[in-house]
Amino acid sequence: MSTPLRIGTRASLLARTQAGTVADLVSARLGLDVELVEISTQGDRSSAPLATLGGTGVFVSALRDAVLDGRVDLAVHSLKDLPTAPAEGIALAAVPPREDPRDALVARDGLTLGELPPGSVVATGSPRRVAQLGALGLGLEVTGIRGNIDTRLGRVAAGDVDAVVLARAGLARIGRLDLVTEVIDPLQMLPAPGQGALAVECRAVDTELHARLGEHLQDPAARAAVDAERAVLGTLEAGCSAPVGALAEVAEGEDGLEVWIRAVVLAADGSVEIRRSATGPLTEAAKVGTRLAAGMLDEGADELMNPPARRQQA
Repeated sequence: MSTPLRIGTRASLLARTQAGTVADLVSARLGLDVELVEISTQGDRSSAPLATLGGTGVFVSALRDAVLDGRVDLAVHSLKDLPTAPAEGIALAAVPPREDPRDALVARDGLTLGELPPGSVVATGSPRRVAQLGALGLGLEVTGIRGNIDTRLGRVAAGDVDAVVLARAGLARIGRLDLVTEVIDPLQMLPAPGQGALAVECRAVDTELHARLGEHLQDPAARAAVDAERAVLGTLEAGCSAPVGALAEVAEGEDGLEVWIRAVVLAADGSVEIRRSATGPLTEAAKVGTRLAAGMLDEGADELMNPPARRQQA
């Protein structure tokens, strides 16, 4: 009997479900036995807002450490949690087929965003969502929230808040789509770069495993889309908690497959925004994202994300 491939995951229901999806793919397509190994991360151990924990990487570092020290062979992450900078010794081996990346509203009485009365309390832990809700000018009161999906949904059921905004992908993966009262149009709210996608990482030195994962698990269109979105984030030097949204799609162009990406950078309250789009060859997805973000920086994106008052406090 062969030694099972150990897949590292956070302990939450969503994380274990996502890792289970990857485990099923590995078993079916690579013919390997698999074992899930739960790893506790800094983000799981603290109830503080993610921005105060450093934002980027709080759900990722412990899993990567477990890969590097040999406790696990692979790690599965929500791709939107990954820092954009490369991690020494770690390879992003595959991006499997992506779930719907849009945000979703779960509101009392089946209401949509436009139907919530002014003053309604909407909960989210994301500065990106806070800013875009503010930009809609609906007069909503936005409050912070942490916890797993069921904890957040419970706040609506208990009447503590009127609505929560969550990633539709997470709700789909754990079978909670029946509670969604509106899937939010990206014209109103662009998702986080990489939202809805999974990242499968392994040790960079495990070149054979890296190659097999890429061949059998990778969705080329999903990989190109998230490469473009992450290039926007990386060029802006914005962390996963910054008020930045981006969404790339792959479509047939005049000269073959192209990537089309939209992105937005906002002031924290949504009062000002910079919104751009770009297209380019699928083979140059990251370059398309980089070019788009460079144009946003030329328009003052850095000042929106890091106003003078915040820079003085830093």
